[in-house]
Amino acid sequence: MLQIISGAVSLGLIWAIMTIGVYITYRLLEIADLTVEGSLAMGAAIAATSIYNGMNPYEATGLALLGGMAAGLITGLFHTKLKIPALLSGILTMIALYSVNLRIMGKANISLLRMDTVYTDLEKFGINHTNAVMLFALICVMGLVGILYWFFGTEIGCAIRATGANSQMSRAQGINTNNMIMLGLIISNGLVALCGALIAQSQSFADVQMGVGSIVIGLASVIIGEVIFNSKNFFQKLISLALGAITYRLIIAIVLKLGMPANDLKMFTALTVAVALSLPMLRAYLRPIKKSIKEEV
Repeated sequence: MLQIISGAVSLGLIWAIMTIGVYITYRLLEIADLTVEGSLAMGAAIAATSIYNGMNPYEATGLALLGGMAAGLITGLFHTKLKIPALLSGILTMIALYSVNLRIMGKANISLLRMDTVYTDLEKFGINHTNAVMLFALICVMGLVGILYWFFGTEIGCAIRATGANSQMSRAQGINTNNMIMLGLIISNGLVALCGALIAQSQSFADVQMGVGSIVIGLASVIIGEVIFNSKNFFQKLISLALGAITYRLIIAIVLKLGMPANDLKMFTALTVAVALSLPMLRAYLRPIKKSIKEEV
């Protein structure tokens, strides 16, 4: 059981990077960006292909980050310059990235068995693979939380947050909202691609289909983090996102341990998101019922 928990935590820490990326678009910009389903696979494809061809794994991971940022830029250009709705812009980029990822890898999947990854240096100290992944992912998550907390406290970061909160008021204050939307999408998809690169190196392969359903996983982690870990400031919010991703992975591990078929996982995730999103409505519905019960008592 301990091995299952440690595996879930290590995987949850990696997915926490994508969860933070999804949070930037979904909460800060109020955009449901489906680009992430393509950019996650793109990060994995770039990192795996680069490592397979002899590139240093750290450089390959950085290249994957840049690839995801480029994908976010394309979605941003579709939305801000061509005036395509944000949801459709993400879908168009996601579809295009499927072909791009196949071009990058040259085939449907690439194996990284017996090749150096970003976790290899930790494993050389005698740390097993799961703990090495956990430690490296923890360092990445804490570093990202610190950087993003600082960045979103700067003038540009506050402008991104203001754009999502009230775009008309932001324009009245002289903020170029189109540029802020594009920057938010670039940062978000860069983080998602970074997550994809780390996942590919963790599981020792990359597959063109590995991004399917990732947006639902990201939303589930965001909502679980918000519902369970009620944060009061932005720093705590970022921490709660990471904890939400870990919690989601622990739930999945427990559900699988209890005997749920793996084929039902996506349905379970969708139901989890639906229930979490409907919690405010359920609370509003149950409040009058509780009030009437108290009055009768």
